[in-house]
Amino acid sequence: MAAGLPLLVVLTGPTGTGKSTLALQLAQRLQSSLPVEIISVDSAQVYRGMDIGTAKPAPADRACWPHHLIDIRDPAESYSAGEFVRDALRVAQEIHSRHHLPLLVGGTMLYLRALYHGLAALPPADAAVRAELEAQAQQQGWLALHAELARIDPAAAARIAPADAQRIQRALEVWRLTGKPISRWQQQTEGARERFRWLRYALMPEDSPSARAALRERLAARFATMLEAGLMQEVSRLHARGDLSERNASVRAVGYRQLWQIHSAGVATTQAQRAALTATMQLAKRQLTWLRREPQMTRLDFPAVGLAEALAAQILATARA
Repeated sequence: MAAGLPLLVVLTGPTGTGKSTLALQLAQRLQSSLPVEIISVDSAQVYRGMDIGTAKPAPADRACWPHHLIDIRDPAESYSAGEFVRDALRVAQEIHSRHHLPLLVGGTMLYLRALYHGLAALPPADAAVRAELEAQAQQQGWLALHAELARIDPAAAARIAPADAQRIQRALEVWRLTGKPISRWQQQTEGARERFRWLRYALMPEDSPSARAALRERLAARFATMLEAGLMQEVSRLHARGDLSERNASVRAVGYRQLWQIHSAGVATTQAQRAALTATMQLAKRQLTWLRREPQMTRLDFPAVGLAEALAAQILATARA
């Protein structure tokens, strides 16, 4: 870790592990010595009007502690990993100019990977190729397209879930446009890891059946709280706009996509809610898999007594080094 470089602190982990709560505790403990500004690393929190299902920080917390990259897009708009990298680097520079500490908080692993490891200079999207792939998917299903991807690019297919239509489409689009697998493109990247001193922390439960069961229980309780807070009404309001569909990245967000089916496909409410909870648990599993493979990520026991105090001391010591 080179002295003299600006410091970036990352706090990540699976959904539902209390990242936002810990971030606010850190901000409180560092306030007198090193004021913190939080940069959201969440691909759904960028959308306005999607508050409950994305577990956005409460307005009171956002009023006390500066938060960035939240509510910066309308749900009808798109937002890419490349845009996140551009925006996060710009905001981090602005925070450093105020002699504050940028704290990146969230669980969108694609964004974190793009920021740290870099993004490949992929070809731009092609509307005609995308339309062709969507038509093929309607006829054959996304599982068939995932199988096609596995034949031409096994490395990419191994990383992309068979139900992840967006990433399957992009990988096949790149192949059809260039004749070069997207995995090879992605090997030619240059990230921001040499431009900063990094402290990267991940809240992770133990790799044991009991710990995994505890996380599932926590996610179920959190989802129940979201329903009580009005998640169904939030999805209904989005659907009532009339300009959104499952083609929009916002609607494809975990939880929203499943509840959307109540309106678009007549799925029973209880069935859609079960599907939303299942999708959330599957997301947590994917996030854990990614984090276990990520080098130089400091694992934090979840939960742990006195964690905020210990992290604050470590961050402050690193900042002063």
